[in-house]
Amino acid sequence: MPLLIWFAIALLAATAIALWPLWVRRRRERLAGKPFPPAWRRLLRRHVPLVSRLPARQQLRLKGLMQVFLAEKPILGCGGLKVTDEVRVTIAALACLPLLGAARGIYPELRQVLVYPGAFVVERPVTEGGVQSDQRRVLAGESWSQGQVLLAWDEVKRGAATPGDGHNVVIHEFAHQLDQANGAANGAPALPTTEAYRRWSTVMQNEFDALRWRLARGETGLIDAYGATDPAEFFAVISELFFERPAELVAHHPALYAELSGYYRLDPASWI
Repeated sequence: MPLLIWFAIALLAATAIALWPLWVRRRRERLAGKPFPPAWRRLLRRHVPLVSRLPARQQLRLKGLMQVFLAEKPILGCGGLKVTDEVRVTIAALACLPLLGAARGIYPELRQVLVYPGAFVVERPVTEGGVQSDQRRVLAGESWSQGQVLLAWDEVKRGAATPGDGHNVVIHEFAHQLDQANGAANGAPALPTTEAYRRWSTVMQNEFDALRWRLARGETGLIDAYGATDPAEFFAVISELFFERPAELVAHHPALYAELSGYYRLDPASWI
């Protein structure tokens, strides 16, 4: 009798595991299909003008993604910040922009978003001359592979209000989340084929090297100097440009734009 009970429990557990993805998909479909709250619509118009560039079909999809994101990902205030609907809607809209094209889940590794009033301090271990010590850094955003994104609200607001400057901390940090989906961030997010990785690697390395070469000569360009830090930061920086200044990116860096368009499965240059 105990053996039969254990067998039944195992069968129920296996069935639950098998049906879990279906339950999640249907739950998300119900959330995405709910009427979008009018108050949230007004907040989008007022605080996230980038959304108005999207075609109507993409705006509708974005709103559905936002409702799923806000139902599943806690947004927590830190350092005395009160999380209002403005905070939640602004962050959700910008975080969901990179998800508009390809069906890749709702940041499956992300557990929570931590929001500070302004820049925050983190400590990182560094080794110099064989001696390890903690280094303090002041940041406006950071993405952790352990499932957290940290954001400075004043920088989130500034980036949302000025969609033409090419700087958006939310898009930047959530590009890191996509990059970290298959391990440590290295500038190569999950791609479908070996050939796609080969093409991506060639284009990104050429553009990364060209950016460093221009900076070494004291030249400026469309891509921010921070992108020369390493390949992971390069991917995050050009993702900001892809969504905020796509026409300039395709004009000055067509091969780079083509790779990003293929990855995100979007053509934001056509939205303007």
